[in-house]
This record gives sequence, structure tokens and C-alpha cells, in this order.
Amino acid sequence: MDFLPITKQDMDRRGWDAPDFVYVNGDAYVDHPSFGAAIITRVLEHAGYRVAFLAQPDWHSKADFMRFGRPKYGFFVSSGNIDSMVAHYTAAKKRRHDDAYTPGGKTGARPDRAVIVYCNRIREAYGDIPIIIGGLEASLRRFAHYDYWDDKIRRSILFDAQADLISYGMGEKQTVEIADRLAKGEPVSALRDIRGTCYACDVRETPLAGAECPSFEQVCESKEKYALSCRIQQDEQDHIRGRLIRQRHGTKMLVQNPPMPPLTTEELDAVYALPYMRTYHPSYDAIGKVPGIEEVRFSITHNRGCFGACNFCSIALHQGRFISTRSKESILKEAKLLTTLPDFKGYINDIGGPTANFRRTSCDKQLKAGLCKGKKCLAPKACPALIADHSDYIDLLRAVRSLPMVKKVFIRSGIRYDYMLKDKDDTFFRELVKYHVSGQLKVAPEHCSAMVLDKMGKPHIDAYIAFSKKYFELSGQVHKEQYLVPYLMSSHPGSTLKEAVELALFLKKRHIRPEQVQDFYPTPGTISTCMFYTGLDPYTMEPVYVAKSPQEKAMQRALLQYYLPQNHDLVEQALRRCGRYDLIGTGPQCLVRPSPKAAARPGAKGQSKGGGKAYAGAKGKQKRR
Repeated sequence: MDFLPITKQDMDRRGWDAPDFVYVNGDAYVDHPSFGAAIITRVLEHAGYRVAFLAQPDWHSKADFMRFGRPKYGFFVSSGNIDSMVAHYTAAKKRRHDDAYTPGGKTGARPDRAVIVYCNRIREAYGDIPIIIGGLEASLRRFAHYDYWDDKIRRSILFDAQADLISYGMGEKQTVEIADRLAKGEPVSALRDIRGTCYACDVRETPLAGAECPSFEQVCESKEKYALSCRIQQDEQDHIRGRLIRQRHGTKMLVQNPPMPPLTTEELDAVYALPYMRTYHPSYDAIGKVPGIEEVRFSITHNRGCFGACNFCSIALHQGRFISTRSKESILKEAKLLTTLPDFKGYINDIGGPTANFRRTSCDKQLKAGLCKGKKCLAPKACPALIADHSDYIDLLRAVRSLPMVKKVFIRSGIRYDYMLKDKDDTFFRELVKYHVSGQLKVAPEHCSAMVLDKMGKPHIDAYIAFSKKYFELSGQVHKEQYLVPYLMSSHPGSTLKEAVELALFLKKRHIRPEQVQDFYPTPGTISTCMFYTGLDPYTMEPVYVAKSPQEKAMQRALLQYYLPQNHDLVEQALRRCGRYDLIGTGPQCLVRPSPKAAARPGAKGQSKGGGKAYAGAKGKQKRR
């Protein structure tokens, strides 16, 4: 067992005259199943192909892309675990100072829009060699899409990258089918019938079946057309009922074939049993470890997909909403393997996935009919057909925590507390609190306003309140002082300053002081990003308020941390703009004291007075009271 070749010398030592495929990746080479590049390359290797790994190549010329010589069949290209623009820039479009997927955490190892840059260099080097793009960046940019950083509509990444195919979604099955057919001598231009892929053709060759989105030109001209296009794309991302989708770009037609069915339990088990080295390449030792491996090195992925489908999350368009799971035996095998690693201290950091506590489909109907079109399983209220059952997950967790070398099993990836509350058997809730919380549990209520939560595709706040009450009750029963750390989001479409003030008051009332809050980040391919760009809800076509000015976004964010001295002026400004002078003062209900200058102004009248004392609480956490 060894790493794949990363240099010509590595390849020569294996006796290869040339690789079958070169996999180009914007991240450092980490051979761990939490990294998509590791999975795809090991799957290709298992299928019998010689794969060379080109990690973070020098993109300033074509030279580094010729490191291994011309591959026999072609290139697979990915920007890495996340979109390169998200990796490089904050929600405020400021350059990030570190990069978790680069040795030493340093920035600058990949270009902006890495997939496009890499593919263009490959074209310079090898002309018409087959290029297949995949991973999150390619998958979520497969249609004409709003780009937050350019603040405009960009065409499908397939055209700008000059690639032949997009492999969207998780990609294992279509990757092997593409490789097998290229190896049999089929030209890449003939690979137009593979599920889970997109290709481009002349408009005269357009398939007649399926659904057609408004064209690139139409979505550039009309926000209504863009919203319609977004809805069609979301509605057809189901492997059972999803149809082929077409979208014209000038004289070319982008064609998305229906989604590839998710891996079965047996197939997932086989993928996770492949011979991963489970760490970063040793060539990085001299320049610093890859920080991104630390959180997942002793974690286990047990599922894929998420029927929660929050509107701001890309999982529904990438992995899909259908839940697929690994077997208990597969999980136990990996857990035992983790106990043999030299740095294992007895703690498994996570047994989770996109949503940790999903071990089955949300209902039985979707096994034959697919997930419901235009509806959500959990929001705004749980569907009557929902089957909330944690019994299999409980059995899995019990088996892993009983292993001899395992001291503790934590659950750190997201849980859906609204789903937990629908389970009539609270055994999982009790065991979560007793065995699987490391002092604090992170959950994602995101907001408290029903209107904003509806636009987020999240349950209403009463679910979080009920969950938190029971969480602290059960923690008390097992004599543990444990906390909740709520994830909160400011400036999501639908949130005005009024809703931001409402959230600040909710936090104050419940003595929650978040250490971190997240500004809404309009990433490609989500329903929320569509709302941000168009100001329309794509499912109702009704107007949605969008905070876009840096000043208002800063005020909304500051309100969530109203207690910080550095936020005082922004919070006071927001309250005055809302006419909420009653919240400026010294009374117990007030959010901030009046500034000396503001107090002298005529507009300062009506402030509350009193001697309210601030509650220090548990910093950044909700504490049981």
C-alpha cells in the first residue's frame, strides 16, 4: 500500500511508461476518504487504471501539467474539497489569510477559478485530450449561474474550462464508466448517455426528452427567468424521477443527463474499504502539515445525502436528498482500523455525514417514487409521512463505543434536532447527551424569525426551544453541565433589520452570546443564492427582501453580537434606523447604552432608563438555567 505517483520518478519506479489518467487537484494530496480526490483516484485504481496525482500544480505555464507526459486516456480535474473562490474569499469578499487544504495552511497554492485555469493549461499542453471536470466547483457551476465575486451571471463552467464532460455529484460510478469507455476506444464526444454527467452539443443535436431551462442569454436579461431556471434544476435532482435538463448557450446546448443513482450500501462499503493511506503525502512534512486532515483523521462517514435540504446548502444539488448508508460491519471495520493508527488516543471525533442522525430515507414512498418535487421533508413542519427512527444509528454507536480501544465516540457533524423530536422513542436523545457530547453540542437554528426561517427552508424556532429544554433536562439527569452552541446566520434573504433586531432580542432573552456568527454567503447552485441575486423566491415568484449594502450587512451581523463593545455604534445605528429607541438605554431590556454624542441629539429621546445588569453566562454558549 502506497500513495499514488506524484512525480515522474514515482511513476518510473512503478515501471509505468505513462499513466492512464492524471488527476489534477487544487488541494494538497491527502489520501483520506473524507477527501473526494482520494476516493475518486482510489476507485479508478481499484478499477485497474494507472492514476498519477497532480496536486496544486504551478498554473502559470503548461509545464507542470506535462510532469507525467501525455496520459493514455485523459485528465480528471477538480478544484479540491471546496469551491476555489470560497476557499480564497470571505463573505465580505476579503482575501482569506489561511488555507486548510494547503501544506502549512498557506494561501496562494491554487488560482482563483481553479478548474477553468487548470483545464486551459491542459488544453495548451495536449490539445484535444479528454478532460473531465468534477468536484464541488464543477458540480455546482454546471448551469449558467450567479457568481457572487463577479456579481454577474457566468455561463456553465463546461464552456469556460473547455472541458468535455462534467461529472456532477459524488461521481464514483460515472467516473469508472467514463474510464472504461475511453479505454475501449470510444471518443469522448460519444459519451453522451452517462447518468450523472453534463456535455455540450450543437443545438441541432439537442435531445428532445426532458426539461429545458431558460437559456444563458435569457437568465442574463431576466431575473424571473433565472429564478425559473433555478427551480427546474433543483426539482430534477432526483435519481428516480429526475429528467434530463437542457440549457442553451448561444449555438451550443448544455445537456445534463439524469442523476446517477446513489451507491448502494454494498457499494459504499467497498469504496470505504479501499487502501487509503489516511494522511497527507510525506513530501509535505518539510513544509508543514495539511490542517484540513486534523478534524477528520479520526472521524467516520456513515451516510450520504440530506433530506433536510436547507436552501442555503449545496448538498441537495450535489449529493442529493436521498440517504444512502454504510453497513454496521463497514463502520466497525474502519473504527478498528483507527484504533491501530499511531496517534490514536481513544477518541473517535465523529460518526456522521452531511446530517449525522439520518440512517434511513425520510419515508418509504421515495424508495419507488423519489423525493417529493418542490417540497421539504422537515420544513416548515415535518411531513406527515416522515418516519423518524434512530434505532439503527443507536445500534451503530453502541457497537463502536464498546470497542476495546475506544474511550469516547463524539458526534460533531450536524444533527437535525427537529427530526430527533419527531422520534417517539427518546433513547437516541438520552444516549447522545450521556455518551456523545464533548461538553458542548453544535446545532443550527440559524434564526428565530419564522419569515426568515421559511426562506432558509428551516423549521420554526419553537423546535429549537423544545429541543434545548429537553437537552438541558437530560443533561441534568446524567449530572453533566453541557452547553449548546447555536449556529446563527445574518443577512439571509428575507431578513431586514427588523428581523435582525428580533434575533438579537431572542438571544438576549435566552442568555445566548455567540462567539461567532456567519454572514450569508451566496455560493453557486443554492436556492438562497438565487433569492439573493433575483430578489425572488423561485418557488413562489414572490419578492424577497435582500440586504446587499455592506453597511446594512454589518449592522445585521453586529446585532447578533450586540454585547461586544466594538459593535456598539453599529447596533445603535441599526436600532435608530428601525425606530427601536426603546432598546437604547440602561434598562434590562435594552441592547446598548446610548453613546454620549447620540444622547445629546434630539433623536435620542424615548430611551429606557434603569439599572439592568448584564448576564455574563457561558461565553458563546447557551447554558441551562
